[in-house]
Amino acid sequence: MTGRGGSRRRPAGTRGFATNAGQVTTAVSASRKRQVGTCGFASPSPAVTRGGAGAPRAWVVAFVALSSLLAGWGAQVASAEPTFLSRQYPRCTACHYSASGGGLLTPYGRSLSREEISTFGRQGAGGGAPGEEGFLFGLLDGESPLQLGLDIRPSRVDVDVPARAIPDRNFLMNLDLQAAWRHDRWTAYGSIGRHPARGGARPISYEHWVSYRVAEGVDVRGGRFLPAYGVRFADHTSFTRERMDLAQDDQVYGVEAGVSTDRTLVQVSVGPGRAESLLDDDGRQALTAAGRWQLDLGPRTVVAASVLYRGESRVMPRSTDTGLSFGYAPAARLTTWTHVDVRSQALGTSRRAYIFANQTSLEAFRGLWLRVSPQWRWTDTDPRGEVRRLAYGLDFYPRTHWHVNLSYYRDRLPASDLRTQTFLAQLHLYL
Repeated sequence: MTGRGGSRRRPAGTRGFATNAGQVTTAVSASRKRQVGTCGFASPSPAVTRGGAGAPRAWVVAFVALSSLLAGWGAQVASAEPTFLSRQYPRCTACHYSASGGGLLTPYGRSLSREEISTFGRQGAGGGAPGEEGFLFGLLDGESPLQLGLDIRPSRVDVDVPARAIPDRNFLMNLDLQAAWRHDRWTAYGSIGRHPARGGARPISYEHWVSYRVAEGVDVRGGRFLPAYGVRFADHTSFTRERMDLAQDDQVYGVEAGVSTDRTLVQVSVGPGRAESLLDDDGRQALTAAGRWQLDLGPRTVVAASVLYRGESRVMPRSTDTGLSFGYAPAARLTTWTHVDVRSQALGTSRRAYIFANQTSLEAFRGLWLRVSPQWRWTDTDPRGEVRRLAYGLDFYPRTHWHVNLSYYRDRLPASDLRTQTFLAQLHLYL
């Protein structure tokens, strides 16, 4: 199950910030490049820790802190909400074309966005026009084998770092066109959006694949997709996933097989590596294999185990990530997810890295969700790599196609006692 929020666009050369003539500004997204040898779990430079050689300059501290805290901030396609486990939907495929969740909603998923999620517009409750949940408010017939979607996210972010003035930013986080064609046993899926790059934005397709239903409950797909792993929280960053190369522009090229029964879902994928690394030849391409096993203990209780293996590349060591996720909705208006990751990495300085995250969501009234999410990331031998986050959020779905997100983040680096605050306001239109 995946989260609606997160980052995707990460222009090369930045890690949460862009620098220009000594100026530090919040970047829309962060670099795909990691420090060689960190295997995704980068630590701040010794120069910014207490006791290091020389007092750190304020802008250096700000740069390093928010590089870690906001790495990967950017845009992403609409995804399944882990929150909606409380509506007794433990599988992403209940509403999405993608087996690993996210992206374009199926006609059934669109109808649920109107009847089960939105405050207004439901049939029999002062609802709007029939079929308004469809593409562009019903422009395309919901029975058509071709389905389209448009994802738009104008946003504003404010960042507060001690002793450093960082300007607030208004930007367009998303502008993506999605399409799916389904006939008989075949499904073809693709998206096209804008990739912000130096010299101007360029069009790019972050996800495209073709799947075939071999038998009831057995599907195979090939193309570009995000491998199934763990759970992605709706906190609109990649705090818990970017360090494992699982942020929203970390799709792989590969083949995936999925086997689904009434209570279980098994997904296994293998391929030559991360799609952008293969296209850019950045030295990070390596054999990548992933597996996820989900057991539905009940309509509102889920446990999932995940594994992700990446072979050694020219610039990165091999690594193996293992994760355990537990989702529980004790009531129709309350959902909690807990996820733990352990990374084993072939490094001399640190052989283990850990991530813990929890997200608890409460529906105050229909269509208005409040959430709190403590998150923690650290390595076994380097205290400079520890980051603690407490996130608060509000999600409001006034009517189908409309989603308002407000998120507030309090982050702390214990090694330097640096504390930052971030506020994100976002209007999400999934047309």
